[in-house]
Amino acid sequence: MPGTKGYHPLQDLFPATPLTSTFFVPLPLILSVSGSETTSVDEHARLVRAFEAALREEGPGVEACARFRQVICHYFRHHARQMPWRETDDPYRIFVSEVMLQQTQVERVRKKYPEFIERFSDFAALAAAEQREVLEAWQGLGYNRRALALRQAAQTIVRDFGGKVPDDPAVLERLPGIGKATAASVAAFVHNRPTVFIETNVRRLFIHFFFRGREEVRDAEILPLVAMTLDPAHPREFYWAVMDYGTMLKKRYPNPNRRSASYTRQAPFEGSDRQVRGRMLKALLEHGTLSTEGLLAKGGVDEKRGTRVLKKLLAEGFVAEEEGEYRVP
Repeated sequence: MPGTKGYHPLQDLFPATPLTSTFFVPLPLILSVSGSETTSVDEHARLVRAFEAALREEGPGVEACARFRQVICHYFRHHARQMPWRETDDPYRIFVSEVMLQQTQVERVRKKYPEFIERFSDFAALAAAEQREVLEAWQGLGYNRRALALRQAAQTIVRDFGGKVPDDPAVLERLPGIGKATAASVAAFVHNRPTVFIETNVRRLFIHFFFRGREEVRDAEILPLVAMTLDPAHPREFYWAVMDYGTMLKKRYPNPNRRSASYTRQAPFEGSDRQVRGRMLKALLEHGTLSTEGLLAKGGVDEKRGTRVLKKLLAEGFVAEEEGEYRVP
């Protein structure tokens, strides 16, 4: 597969480095102290205790931040998740994965990602695709606006940047569908830029370790800690480690993100307008064209609500109408 590299755990990527007195303790050093493979659980517990002791002693300073990195990198050494977008250096493939992962669980992305890449192999192929084709390939990932935005971003990258992903987050943020956090994550994962950003697993991890017993934790409090603990030489691997540890926390502990000031409980999908939109789009993709009555029936919705949803789909460009028949353009 072009642009693909074999997966390597962190300890194979970097040689061991002697202890330094600099603020940042390098990842290679962290890995060199992680202990025997046969005692990984005990070693992990020891590293957590060392972090907690440092945090009690001096707060979130140099020592605590170094110990924190030891904890997450030790976990990553033993439990790193293998994912296709981590096994490639192709900017297009990494960019697509970041957009897919914005609001969709990893396992759903893992299933759809290879199919999407096979269908649209690079920015040029995606930029040239019909809207209908992209939406068909996107089915199952939800939040279909992202599919249209991804296609538009590909068109912009081809037209304005010669098919190359910009490395400046400020420039990336101007692409369709790319917000501040995604722009920073794209710069980190595509270009290995030491950007500072927060996403759900980053937030979960830092609240768990640095804000025990706190409620209403603000992102403005978390960002400086991300900056303090980030390995500037290896940001890509650092964020992989952070995200994998954050995913583990969700399975083993009450979700720390509930203590975030920005936490909001997601509205139920069942019976929502989003579900109706999805049904209508799916029906049009499967049947080609449908009348208003047929579309409402496929959407499983009453006329008043269905008409309202349909108007939004028309206004947003998802659906086109001609002589009372609707289709995906």
